[in-house]
Formats: sequence, C-alpha cells, structure tokens
Amino acid sequence: MRTFAELTMELLAIAGPGIKEIATGETSPLQEHIEHGNKKTFLLELWDKATEEINTHYKQIPVERFHETIKTFGQYEGTVISSIFYFIDNEIHHRGQGYVYLRDLGIEPPYFWER
Repeated sequence: MRTFAELTMELLAIAGPGIKEIATGETSPLQEHIEHGNKKTFLLELWDKATEEINTHYKQIPVERFHETIKTFGQYEGTVISSIFYFIDNEIHHRGQGYVYLRDLGIEPPYFWER
C-alpha cells in the first residue's frame, strides 16, 4: 500500500496543475514527487495552495471549451469535462484510500462532512 504522503503527492500533482493547464494551455509533465520532508504542516500548506490554484484557474475556463479534446500533462487525452471528472474521481478514490490507511494505523480520520 502506498503511504498517505504518496497519495497526497499524487493528488497535489494532478488537480491544481491540471486545472491550470486546462485554463492556460501551458502543458507540463505530470510531476508526482514533491519534496515534503514528511511534514504534515507542509503538506497542508501545499493542499491550501492547490485549492487556491483550482479556485483561481477553474473560473478562467470558458463553458464552450468543456467539450474540446485536450491532452493533459502532454499524455492523457480526453475532453476538458472528462479530464476534470477524472481529477475529481481520482481525489475521491485516494481520499477513501487515505481513510482506510489511517484507520489501519488506529487513527480515526475526520468526518468528511466536517470541514
């Protein structure tokens, strides 16, 4: 099983940069390794930055582009909307893995409905 930090790095590598790429057209390779020093506070800071990046760039995507075919990270072909759905589905999947991982360590994760 991948570590919680590895799952977090994948999520951070996809959603924020992926939405930015869709909005700006600037393609970059998928970069799943982030030097985090295994520090919870640093990972949470990166998470907050990714949320800000998503909020900023998502608003810049014109509705008429959602059915355009694109290639995210220079390799994954699909429409804008299917790519965004993949980002969301991937986060849901890995968030569930994270909850299982934490419970396996005897840590009760926060309820997902409490923010």
